[in-house]
Amino acid sequence: MRRREFITLLSGAAVSWPLSASAQQAALPMVGFLRPTRAEESGQLVAAVRQGLRESGYPNDKVVVETRWANGQLEQIPRLVAELLALQVSVIVANIDAALAAEKATISVPIVFITGADPVAAGLVSSINRPGGNITGVSFNSVSIPANGLNCCVS
Repeated sequence: MRRREFITLLSGAAVSWPLSASAQQAALPMVGFLRPTRAEESGQLVAAVRQGLRESGYPNDKVVVETRWANGQLEQIPRLVAELLALQVSVIVANIDAALAAEKATISVPIVFITGADPVAAGLVSSINRPGGNITGVSFNSVSIPANGLNCCVS
């Protein structure tokens, strides 16, 4: 190989290397956070989700949290779900109202609900221990569970 051919080959590789390296970078995972309330009413919840992500190995520079707020207008929730799905979020975090709307819009994107209500009574899941489908979550609901013939309260 002659010197000119070598320099041309080396120059071509040097120019194309940054382009191929940037093309191989994967997009950051995106969490869609949807609430029917106003942003200021759920600030602590968003902060808790971000803290949980950090503690799980997803610091702010490794995951995107995309928030949507319905500002008390429940009829806006389906449109907001569609916006999050168009962004190709990896998961949707929502309360029961928003999770019900998300359930109608997708069967492939995981939905995680956070609620103080009973998700079974709301029709969101078929049972607490086997929610089914693409939905799971956390309920801060107190329920009575019979244990050895006794009723005890678990929260």
